[in-house]
Amino acid sequence: MNLPTPLALILILSGAWSLVVWPPFLRRVLKDPRSRDEHGRSTRFRTVHIMLVSTSMILGAATLVIGIRALIA
Repeated sequence: MNLPTPLALILILSGAWSLVVWPPFLRRVLKDPRSRDEHGRSTRFRTVHIMLVSTSMILGAATLVIGIRALIA
């Protein structure tokens, strides 16, 4: 892959940012009273946020890898 160094660095920074920012958000969601109903079962609030965080972290990891590969190549 032929990508200018500044753009590869932006991809690396963006991917790292996603991997740093989302886990604390997920911890807050899991502690939120709206994440479980009165019987202790997961709510849609929890499910939606877990999917959001999972997707964002997967895309962040992919962005980080693409940036690193572009920087090395």
